[in-house]
Amino acid sequence: EADVYDHLYRFFRRYYSEGDFISQRVYKDGVYAIPYQGEEVKLHWANADQYYIKTTEYLKDYSFRLRPEAESDPMRVHFRLVDAAEGEHGNIKAADEKARRFILSAEDFVAEEDGPDGVRELVIRFEYRPATLDDWPEQKRKGKKRPPKQKDLNEAATTALVDTTDLARWMKELAATHVKADGNMADYTRLRSHLDRYTARNTYDYFIHKDLGGFLQRELDFYVKNEVMRLDDIEHESAPRVEEWLSKIKVIRAIAHKIIDFLAQLEEFQKKLWLKKKFVVETSYCVAVGSIPKSFHAEIVVNRAQHDEWVGLHGIDEFGGDLASPAYSNPVTVAFLEAHPTLMLDTRHFSEDFTEQLLEALGTDEDLDELTDGVLFHSENFQALQLMGRRYRGRVDCVYIDPPYNTDASEIMYKNGYRHSSWLALMAGRVMYGARCLSSDGTQVTAIDDTEFTRLLQGALVGALPNRDHHVVVVNHHPAGAGLEGTNISATHEYAVFSTPARKKVLKGEPRDDRSWTSIGFKRTGTATSNLRVGRPNSFYAVLVDAESDQVVGAERPPSGEDYPKEPTAEGYTRVYPLGKDGEERVWRRSYESCIDTIGRGELSCRGGKSLYLRAPPKSSFKPILSNWIHKRYNAGVHGTNILRAILGDNAFSYPKSIHTVEDCVSAVIRESETPVVLDYFAGSGTTGHATINLRRMFGGGGESSSPSRGPTTSTRCWCRASRRLPLRRNGRTASPSARPRRRKPSAAPGSSRSSGSSPTRIR
Repeated sequence: EADVYDHLYRFFRRYYSEGDFISQRVYKDGVYAIPYQGEEVKLHWANADQYYIKTTEYLKDYSFRLRPEAESDPMRVHFRLVDAAEGEHGNIKAADEKARRFILSAEDFVAEEDGPDGVRELVIRFEYRPATLDDWPEQKRKGKKRPPKQKDLNEAATTALVDTTDLARWMKELAATHVKADGNMADYTRLRSHLDRYTARNTYDYFIHKDLGGFLQRELDFYVKNEVMRLDDIEHESAPRVEEWLSKIKVIRAIAHKIIDFLAQLEEFQKKLWLKKKFVVETSYCVAVGSIPKSFHAEIVVNRAQHDEWVGLHGIDEFGGDLASPAYSNPVTVAFLEAHPTLMLDTRHFSEDFTEQLLEALGTDEDLDELTDGVLFHSENFQALQLMGRRYRGRVDCVYIDPPYNTDASEIMYKNGYRHSSWLALMAGRVMYGARCLSSDGTQVTAIDDTEFTRLLQGALVGALPNRDHHVVVVNHHPAGAGLEGTNISATHEYAVFSTPARKKVLKGEPRDDRSWTSIGFKRTGTATSNLRVGRPNSFYAVLVDAESDQVVGAERPPSGEDYPKEPTAEGYTRVYPLGKDGEERVWRRSYESCIDTIGRGELSCRGGKSLYLRAPPKSSFKPILSNWIHKRYNAGVHGTNILRAILGDNAFSYPKSIHTVEDCVSAVIRESETPVVLDYFAGSGTTGHATINLRRMFGGGGESSSPSRGPTTSTRCWCRASRRLPLRRNGRTASPSARPRRRKPSAAPGSSRSSGSSPTRIR
């Protein structure tokens, strides 16, 4: 019995730690362990069969009972979050000094209250915000140069709570030593145990297995064969010993299967919750003021929230007047609105009745999509892709993503230590759902660097986009080098991976002009028989050239015999034959009949009275995409960080791309599309939206995109539980309340080049 229990414990402890499923995969050297079904190449990683769950904003209340056996007074303790500061977005890891922590509320941090069932409970209140030096306990504050970490805050909270004298009954239980699951006494209190668990749940990400039951059953069989039965020793054991093994195996499997069934039920329920499409709880619209009928202007000018947003975004309070437009006033006047038609109204500041009336006035009874130029899903990106799947399936022309690179500066945090596997699980699931939105001729462009390049390509892109060719462009994005002291090579590059439809040429560079036609020698070269007169006699003939002007005037039929006239014609034209330097009889690139047509089109020229050249059009009307991008315009510091700093006023986002890098990546995909749909589900700083707006103007859509009559832009906010909210984009800027742009004046008139992206553009 003890041996069976020991095997069960050893088996399940490989896959669970502190209540979370973690595949630790403890195998002997040389053991075959991955599922394999005869594939030519098999790539596997620790979390390959799991969903990656982003939980850094899983801000949920936490409760536990100190005396669970006492029904009348279980002494329930409730950790309640009363305030949370806005954090980083776009899968950007916050700098340490900006990282949010759970901090005991400054006032009334603990109280005894009536619970929802009428039973008294202890409520402990927390804030979730960046820590400051003032959050150190007063006796430890002296000499500190950095804010406290979460463990320091937990220690301070434990001390402050246990010292609360007016709640001695509660504090006595909380200060008791914690008893571990194995029955051993811990070296910390019950309060500290729950505090660490509560804060850790919001610090680490976790996984949900896609088929836990099947996985554990396969792993159990593997464990039994290698750890219980020991097949290597079976030939040397006696029959009774083997019989003992079989008896033990039956018991282990019988019990383990019941445990697996129980665990699989829990995991399947979590998976259903994760995959269930989430509700849209709010939809709002951004509409250019110039698109809105004047009958709405009176209500707009008195809306204080909209006024304050315009002051914050554009600094309209600094607008002076002139003969063409009135000066700013508070509140603004109707004349002021009419003078600034590219100001964007956000319907979230207005009532539902106002929004419905506005949409009706804009003609949405015809087709709201036709009036909508861009869509923002404010959501965890996996859930957003799930939600938009049916609407955009097979409709996206270009997916451009710039995911977290998982470098030392942006490492994914997960407590199992599987750094690369955790990152790959995050990417694989999202790339798979994003790929479903791509059209049959669409292309995905993925930015990445050396840290995860190989794993991204082989583990995520090849699997999610199997019928695609993957082309790699090296981008010299940091010419000064990004290596830290002590590194062997200072990296100046990163990559853009273009995943295009298999065996199709869909990428297009800059357009060629007429001067890009090429001239090639009209005489064929090479040693093959087809390049000689004996192989193609109909392509051996005299081309007639005016010796004075070097103009090609005609051609004579191929000679029938070995001898042929070489002197000038009666009109004085030079006979030019395709002869080699040693007199070898070669052939022209065209037959006689085709040459006559070529001369008629003016595509055959002569130089020096004897060298003929064929003027040939390019194979494509677009220049090719080169595999090395080394121009200084791709410098991410100059054309990325500096641009964002000019807009936002500070370094609100880390490592933004050069706007030109994104423009060139997206334009290579959508250059000939009339109404392209571009998707970015790792939106970050909004560079993809910015680039797409610029491309619309460059490709002839500028007048349309900056016209205030184009209609509303939709912003949809999605609610999803246990997930991080990642903004995509709203007209080239994120909707993050924490990103407060530097004041920028909108364009004074429709179509002005000073629009700076505030007017709608045809992106979704």
